[in-house]
Amino acid sequence: MRTAAQYFESLRARKLELWVDGERCESPVDHPKVRPAMNAIAATFAIAHDDRWRGLATAHSDLIGGPVNRFCHLFVEAEDLVRKIEVQRVLGRLTGTCFQRCVGMDGINALFIATHGRAGHARFVEWLRGVQERDDVLNGAMTDPKGDRSKRPGEQPDAYLRVVDRRPDGIVIRGAKVHQTGAANSHHILVMPGQALREGEEDFAVACALPVDADGVRMVLGRQPSDDRRGGPDAGNARFGGQECVVLFDDVFVPTERVFLDGDIEACALLVDAFAGFHRASYGGCKPGNLDVLIGAADLVTREHGVRRASHVRDKLVEMAHLTETVHGVGLAASEKSTRDASGVWRVDPVLANVCKHNVTRIPYEVVRLAEDLAGGAMATLPSLADRDHAELAEALAPIYGSEARAKALRLLESMAYGAGSVPFRIECMHGAGSPQAQRIVLERTLDWDAKVARARVLAGLDADDALGELE
Repeated sequence: MRTAAQYFESLRARKLELWVDGERCESPVDHPKVRPAMNAIAATFAIAHDDRWRGLATAHSDLIGGPVNRFCHLFVEAEDLVRKIEVQRVLGRLTGTCFQRCVGMDGINALFIATHGRAGHARFVEWLRGVQERDDVLNGAMTDPKGDRSKRPGEQPDAYLRVVDRRPDGIVIRGAKVHQTGAANSHHILVMPGQALREGEEDFAVACALPVDADGVRMVLGRQPSDDRRGGPDAGNARFGGQECVVLFDDVFVPTERVFLDGDIEACALLVDAFAGFHRASYGGCKPGNLDVLIGAADLVTREHGVRRASHVRDKLVEMAHLTETVHGVGLAASEKSTRDASGVWRVDPVLANVCKHNVTRIPYEVVRLAEDLAGGAMATLPSLADRDHAELAEALAPIYGSEARAKALRLLESMAYGAGSVPFRIECMHGAGSPQAQRIVLERTLDWDAKVARARVLAGLDADDALGELE
C-alpha cells in the first residue's frame, strides 16, 4: 500500500492537462488551489499505516492475496460496509472536508455487481487487481452535463459522454463529466453512465477505465467561493480542502481490456442502482465527520466568548450533536442491514441508504444555522488575520479579534458555512449522489405501501389477523 509521500511522488509522474483560472497548470501538486485537496487524499494513505486506524483503513483482498487500502476494496462481507462508514467518519473529522476517494470505492463495487456474469467482468477484475496492487486513486466519473433535462441523451448527444467509434482494439469516447470530485488528484478515471438508459441509447451505456493523463483528456478546475484564500492566513481550514473538475474527453481511445460495459442497457441500470445505494449510505460516514469539526469549532468559540455554560448554548450544541449522530446512525443501519448480491458483493439496504442521504440534504444546513447562531456576526465580518499580525494594526485590533483561537475558529466556521469548505460540506450534501428528489423517488418505488395498508386494515378491524390469529 502506498504511503502519503509515495502518493505525492506518483502524482508528479503524471502528464496531466489541468487548467486553472484560464491558465495551463504545469505543476498541480504545487498549486495552492489544488494542493489542499491532494492533502486530504493523502490522509487516506496515512491512516492505513497508522496503528490507530489501520484496522479500519485496510482490508484483506482475495484478488491479490494481501492487504489493501479500504478505498480499493470490494465489500465481500457485511462488516466491510460498516467499516467503510466508520473510516469515512474518521477521515471526515481528520480533514474537515471531502477526501475524494469514496466515489471510486463505491464505483468499483457497483461495477463488480453490474458486470457479474457478463463478458467484461474478467477484464474489470484484472484491472481492479492492478488498482489494488498499486493502491491507486480512482475518479469515479458519472455525472453528465445533461443540458436540457426535458430531452433524452439521443436528442442532445453533446450533453452526454458517449461512444463515437468502435474499433477492433477498443472504443473512442467523447463528451464531458462534471462535478468530478478529486479528478485532478487521481490516477485513473472510471467512466460510468450517470443515469438509467433506454433502448436506442446504447452509445451512452459505457463503463471503462483510463489514465487521467490519457491523450485527449483535459481537466478544468472548478471555481469555489473564497478559494483564493487557500494557502493564506484566511483559508479557514489551514491544511485540507476539496476539489471538483470538469473533465473533457476529446475523442479518447480506450483499449478493449479497459472496456467493461458497452451498449448493455440492463447492466448499466443495475450499475446506477447499486452505486446510488452505496454512495448515499456513504454520506452517513463523511458528513458526520465534517459535522464533528463544525461542532468543535462552534464549541471553541463559545468557550472563548465565555458563554459555554449558558443553558441555551449547551442546548444548541446538544442539538447539533444529536442531528449529527442521527445521520451517522442511519448510515450504519443501512450497512448493517446489507444483503449479499449474487456476485458476492454485499449491498446496503436501499431504503435506509436513501433515508440517510435524504437526511443529509437537510440536517447539515440546520447544524450550520446553529453554528452561525452561536458564533455571532464576527464569523462573516472579521478582518483578515493578516491584519491581526500587522505591526501598525495589531495593538488596535487586538480587542476585535480576541484570542488566536477565537479568530481562527471563526475563520474555520466561515469556510465551512459559505466559503471554499462549504462546497464539499453543504452543496455536496444537497446534490452529491443525487439531489433530494432522487432519494424520494427510490423510497416511493421501494417501500411496500400495500403491506402498511394491510396491517392498518387488520388493526382497524376491517380484515382478519392472519399474522397472529386468535390470541388466548
